[in-house]
Amino acid sequence: MKNLLEILRQTESAKVISNDISYADYVALDLSVTNEILVTQKLATAKDYEEYIQDYLNRNKAKIAFGGYIEHRNLYQRSTVFKNDNTDERNIHIGLDLWINDSAPIYAALEGKIHSLQNNDALGDYGPTIILEHKIEDFTFHTLYGHLSLDSLIGKKEGDFVEKGEQIATLGLPPINGDYAPHLHFQIIIDMENKKGDYPGVCSSKTLPFYLQNCPDPNLLLKIKS
Repeated sequence: MKNLLEILRQTESAKVISNDISYADYVALDLSVTNEILVTQKLATAKDYEEYIQDYLNRNKAKIAFGGYIEHRNLYQRSTVFKNDNTDERNIHIGLDLWINDSAPIYAALEGKIHSLQNNDALGDYGPTIILEHKIEDFTFHTLYGHLSLDSLIGKKEGDFVEKGEQIATLGLPPINGDYAPHLHFQIIIDMENKKGDYPGVCSSKTLPFYLQNCPDPNLLLKIKS
């Protein structure tokens, strides 16, 4: 019997942002703690990251930067969402980011229905967020779309059907999107753990083994690079 990961590998590739931009115009982006260039850049604000990413896109003659799955990052340190006195620091990214300095259209990766939606409006959080529920064969799982525009939540409700490739949102801009440079956080979630409108997109080293199982690589669906 196939498992879910095998099924996702065999699905046709899915575009979730700016459908008219070819994967040939994507470039991998490293925002990890091992990227020594970031240390010299002194990036602190959403504007700093916008300028850094746009320069990176220009230098690589690309239109969208992607990456970040299981990436250890420092950019969450400004937010109490990821660290308080009672928890381990969360700094390992468990989704895939697609960076473009534009209010780009966002599409459903697969046919499904709206599981939940919410504006997670704390500094450094997702901002407006939509979570879809999908069923393939005997498997149920979810996809999360974070850092959207406020308009993306209007007129939608839980249970609404969506088709694969249907536009479900537009990308949010700072500060509405959690105060980040514009990007889509895209994540696969198998078990929502009874959460609605929100699910961790960043974890600690202690909880990483669980999230590696519950949040597999989103590129299984997108198939940006082999």
